[in-house]
Amino acid sequence: MRPVASPLFQGLSAEEWAALEQSGCLRAKSYPRHAVIFHAGEQVHALGVVLRGTVHIENLDLWGSKSILSSISAGQAFAETYALCGDVMMVDAVAAEECEVLFVNISAFSGGAPGTVHEKLLRNLLTVSMRKNLSLSQRIFCTTPKTVRGRLLTYFSAQAARSGSLQFEIPFNRQQLADYLNLDRSALSKELCKMRDEGLLTFEKNRFALNELPE
Repeated sequence: MRPVASPLFQGLSAEEWAALEQSGCLRAKSYPRHAVIFHAGEQVHALGVVLRGTVHIENLDLWGSKSILSSISAGQAFAETYALCGDVMMVDAVAAEECEVLFVNISAFSGGAPGTVHEKLLRNLLTVSMRKNLSLSQRIFCTTPKTVRGRLLTYFSAQAARSGSLQFEIPFNRQQLADYLNLDRSALSKELCKMRDEGLLTFEKNRFALNELPE
């Protein structure tokens, strides 16, 4: 297996990657769309790194209402907190499309003496976790407004700032965006059309262009 381009493995030499692979800590597996990679209530002993495709972190309540907490794209990690802390999963990790995942056993992070591959992985994992916290905080910001338009404007403003452009793509279809923002899909679609008719934005599938930054 070739070294994986991921913040988790940043700074690892080819020799260190080979040693990690030979230790048996790495395992890759492919999943079809909608397959559940990790189930809520499951105890996991490995974190996942997306090699190809997209994984959604989802919460399903007792009444069957689903929320998408985050979208994990190629190179990003998921379930790291549950794997290292030993807590059972409180969410599902689901293949949003056909994907391939590299599982890294928690034993790869033990024995972290200074300068070793374990110490590098732990340091990288800290950075990954901090960025994950920022991403989850952003979702809280997006679901705080009480109106459908308020949530959409907050989300689109964040996407424009992240891409550095008023034109951007989002990682969700309409239903997934509704789940992410905790909105009814029909209400979301209706508001998007109103915003388009008012000249605030244009869109085609998951590609959007803001005509003016919301104040």
